[in-house]
Amino acid sequence: MYSLILHGRRSLELHKWRNLRVSMQNVFSVCSSFSSSSSSSSARNGPKGQVFTFCYLVDSLGLTATLAESISKKASFRDKGNPDSVLSLFRSYGFTDSQISSMVTNYPRLLLLDAEKCLGPKLKVLKSMEGASSFHHLIETISKVPKLLGMKGDKTISRYYDVVKETIKSGKSSKFEKLCRSLPHGLQQNKIRNASVLRDLGVPQRLLNPLLVSDNKLVCGDGKFKETLKKVIDMGFDPTSIQFVQALGAVQWLSDIKIQEKVNVYKKLGFSVRDVWEMFLKYPISLRFSEDNITQTFLVLKKCGLVEEEILSVFKKFPECIGYSRQKICNSLKTFFGLGFNINQFGNMVKRFPPCLNISAERVKKRTKFLVKKKNKLMLRKMKWSLNAVAKFPQVLGVSMEKRIVPRCKVTKALMLKGLLGDRESILPDKESVLLCTDDEFLNRFVRNHDDKELVAELMAIFTSDSAS
Repeated sequence: MYSLILHGRRSLELHKWRNLRVSMQNVFSVCSSFSSSSSSSSARNGPKGQVFTFCYLVDSLGLTATLAESISKKASFRDKGNPDSVLSLFRSYGFTDSQISSMVTNYPRLLLLDAEKCLGPKLKVLKSMEGASSFHHLIETISKVPKLLGMKGDKTISRYYDVVKETIKSGKSSKFEKLCRSLPHGLQQNKIRNASVLRDLGVPQRLLNPLLVSDNKLVCGDGKFKETLKKVIDMGFDPTSIQFVQALGAVQWLSDIKIQEKVNVYKKLGFSVRDVWEMFLKYPISLRFSEDNITQTFLVLKKCGLVEEEILSVFKKFPECIGYSRQKICNSLKTFFGLGFNINQFGNMVKRFPPCLNISAERVKKRTKFLVKKKNKLMLRKMKWSLNAVAKFPQVLGVSMEKRIVPRCKVTKALMLKGLLGDRESILPDKESVLLCTDDEFLNRFVRNHDDKELVAELMAIFTSDSAS
């Protein structure tokens, strides 16, 4: 493991490939191999339920539009009967609306569980375990790991509940380390002990929770856990990052032989060992992808107009995309084509901002139409984007409509209407500089720089009222 991966730090081997272009006909031939059943099913089950769920989450829990949109894609419903019962149940147990909102955010399917037949009985079992004097432990534990309530079987729930509760308590007690050492070796005791070790290293609770509510051998073992942990620490991963946990899983499940096989697959495509190491640091799961998955993604991106050297760059920049299925990439391609982008623009977007492949169709359509459509009351004609501008700065598709695009467009529109921006004496700023800079940079450039204090207050009111919505 060490001789192979650590060698990647030193290797400077570079592989270059000849250029290759393909026609749009070839691109569509790749996508045409998929059946329409998946898309039709999504259309049938998605829109109506998602819209209802979106409105319900905003109205009943006060969630932001962005958060409600994200949750509605993971769990949707078409009537408020059961969700209302779920909320009433939790409130009757003393959960605050803030805690309930956090629980739904972390575990969206919570609102789909039957309040009477599923959640009610489970909460009663856990309440009986705690007793009246320690009932606050129940609320704290469930609030942080609501997925516990989605498990089947009272014994299973109670077992994992104890593990999660003790691990949460460990962060509040300096004596817990001694307690762990005194526990006998066993599945539950190992999990508590190993989770405590990870916590002491700095692994945050949000990364520990998924491990605690599963039978993942990553935290259930003893000797293997220590060996794996030492290797990952020696590799230099930051314990506070998701990459640290991902690396633990990759190192534990992949033998040196398997790692060598995966590295050879990447080398055949033109990567150096150092490239593989750098991708592993960014996204440790990159060594767990199958050979078919790796080569298929490579070939599909070639079909989309990227030459081999460009694909290598995309993989190194955003190794998560290596695991994308052919269908996912082709669906992304169809979305952009449907909005009027051509194959060259799509290729440029992937090269400049590979995560665009993972942005939902709804998100891409919403932002693109907002920026380029002719009739948009929030943007004056001079600030309109062209499709080519979006293709040059595809990062704009990944930013929030509510927190960034809308408030900034309103501020620039107000300045333009007052003659303070885009007139003969004031050069119109680059569109990308308006939307892609940080909040502080935007405010310093367009709001705080004015001498008129009343104007600054007016612009700040416009900016904060929308970005906070």
